[in-house]
Amino acid sequence: MPKNAILFHGTGGSPDAIWYPWLARRLTDRGYAVQTPHYPALNVEPIATFLPQVLRRHAFDDETVLVGHSGGAALLLSLLEHLDVTVAQAVLVAGYATAPNTADEPVLQDDYDWAAIRAHAADLCFVNSVVDPYGCDAVQGRAMFDRLGGTLVVRDEGHFGDVDQPYPTFPLLDRLIGG
Repeated sequence: MPKNAILFHGTGGSPDAIWYPWLARRLTDRGYAVQTPHYPALNVEPIATFLPQVLRRHAFDDETVLVGHSGGAALLLSLLEHLDVTVAQAVLVAGYATAPNTADEPVLQDDYDWAAIRAHAADLCFVNSVVDPYGCDAVQGRAMFDRLGGTLVVRDEGHFGDVDQPYPTFPLLDRLIGG
């Protein structure tokens, strides 16, 4: 049975944007069964009603790798908290656990069970930027790292892809994701 990878796009995004198709191809070439779901309601619908839909749509096991970008990374926190298995790895790119700016953030929970999140990921990795136009910056990455441990990578690369930041490849992620 191949390893499973699920790539979650960010708020207002799609699986065809920025580095998602590239990473999906790289992981497929490495033997992963890759899912790149499209969730237009991500960070629009409240997490309390959105999360059960995500949990029903995917299977998770100890070979699963989760990658989330921006709002998709914030989703991973809730997802990990509510799983009943421990996934192999979760990589949160431009992630955040508290409102990063003044925008409404329905993807966030009011609080998190940090111990449950940590218990449901064998490996956690946070990739944040020194400066991020949306506030999903190194301060956010450090706050998650301080609560969860794992690996924190701080770059100076904006939001790691956006409408005005082409980012067709992301070799760092290919290296960070377990073989």
